[in-house]
Amino acid sequence: MAAVALLALASTASAQRLLHAGAGWAAFERSAGLCEAVARSELQALPGRVQARTAFAFTRDGRRRGELHIIFARPVRAGAAAVLTVGSSSFLLATSGNNAWSRGPAQEQAIIAAIRAAGEMRVRAPGVGGSISDRYLLGGAPTAIDAAALACAP
Repeated sequence: MAAVALLALASTASAQRLLHAGAGWAAFERSAGLCEAVARSELQALPGRVQARTAFAFTRDGRRRGELHIIFARPVRAGAAAVLTVGSSSFLLATSGNNAWSRGPAQEQAIIAAIRAAGEMRVRAPGVGGSISDRYLLGGAPTAIDAAALACAP
């Protein structure tokens, strides 16, 4: 069931190949040399609503080596940052609209390392209309991240 939900997150507009699916995470090789490990938040969105989700992106040209991108179900308050907590580690993320991103390669590698040792991650942000808090279970995340990284290794 979780794999089916992840497949629904995949873009149907571009060519893609499933690299791995399991435990709530999937890895895809998409067109244009982009590979992603993806998951949806633990809380499933109601029909017609935006599903909160996350992705770690890798590109064959080496420009992205684990860039984290989170999509919230609603916008973050203008000028606010999001905080990602993985185990006992916290990371400040950049935001715009209903998106949050990691702040560079060093932070991305630290986030991936923390994921390997943790069971869940949570991202919080001050949202338009109230606070946002999304939880992601990490079972299967390391395997999906490794599959995406390997498929798009430069």
